[in-house]
Amino acid sequence: MTQPQPLIAHLIELRTRLLRAVLSVLVIFLSLAYFAQDLYQLLSKPLIEALPEGGQMIATDVASPFFAPFKLTLVLSFFIAIPFVLYQCWAFIAPGLYKNEKRLVGPLMLFSSLLFYGGIAFAYFVIFPLAFPFFVGVAPEGVVINTDINSYLNFVLKLFFAFGISFQIPIAIFLLCWSGFTTPASLREKRPYVIVSVFVIGMLMTPPDPISQTLLAIPMWLLFELGVYAGSLYGKSKTQEEEEQETL
Repeated sequence: MTQPQPLIAHLIELRTRLLRAVLSVLVIFLSLAYFAQDLYQLLSKPLIEALPEGGQMIATDVASPFFAPFKLTLVLSFFIAIPFVLYQCWAFIAPGLYKNEKRLVGPLMLFSSLLFYGGIAFAYFVIFPLAFPFFVGVAPEGVVINTDINSYLNFVLKLFFAFGISFQIPIAIFLLCWSGFTTPASLREKRPYVIVSVFVIGMLMTPPDPISQTLLAIPMWLLFELGVYAGSLYGKSKTQEEEEQETL
């Protein structure tokens, strides 16, 4: 570990890291602002394709056609900047970490970003094409579905965050094993309860049809198994390091 620094130095460093993170989001936003309308059209494509012939989206607020695409672009800019934002967080706390902890944090941040993107992609390419036709198909007779563009954006962003966070299961399990809170062997014993839990979560987060529920539950179960496997590998490497230190 490095030598302790005065509080003012830490605050200045924190301000610098925060400004860099905000600036990265701003730069990406300015680069994508010109394509805001195209980005929203791409986002709304799964719903538009599910609407019946002649169906369309509407704007109930006079400013929604302008602000909704730019809100999407701002959130998308943050998503894209996540690796750089996480790097700034890591660079701020790195001086206070031990050498073995530094080796661990970098890969964790990388895989956390990739898993977050994977959750968003899974929601867009798998869940949306299944969920939206279901919602349209169960509409009562005589009901015309004209979704507000701002309401649709809020709904989709919530799902993106939900799936992005749920795909962090391997990271969470690895950290639990790394901190000693639990062990891979203990998690394997709880596998039947985990399988039931992921199907319950799939039932709550998707339309009430077995296909959508299964398409969410199975990836979550596989991510759980991936986290247990990663935790067991770390446990083996940690044991080997301890044995090598004892022989020295």
